[in-house]
Amino acid sequence: MLTGLHAIVFSPDAARVREFFADVLELDSVDAGGGWPIYAMPPAELAVHPTDGPTSHGLYLMCDDIERTLATLRAKDVEVVGEVRDAGWGLLAAIRLPDGSELPIYEPRHPTPGR
Repeated sequence: MLTGLHAIVFSPDAARVREFFADVLELDSVDAGGGWPIYAMPPAELAVHPTDGPTSHGLYLMCDDIERTLATLRAKDVEVVGEVRDAGWGLLAAIRLPDGSELPIYEPRHPTPGR
């Protein structure tokens, strides 16, 4: 029934964030038309968490080795926000995007489908 998942990052500085995804994270892309890149992503998973507050949706990058991944990103002058923390379900950190926003990244400690 479903064939994939399309995620969107909204940014006031979309051009710089697109360059970051292409040049720093080295994501392949295709032109969706009019110069709008669509980036290839590694396999994805989707979780649904309960909330008593307003609904929201989150985007997290995943990696196999958080320390090695963050070292690679630091070598590319990516700011890592705070220290890696153990969230129980994974080792969690965040990276700063060129627009100043943070993008969480984690090494899962939970089973992952399709791996």
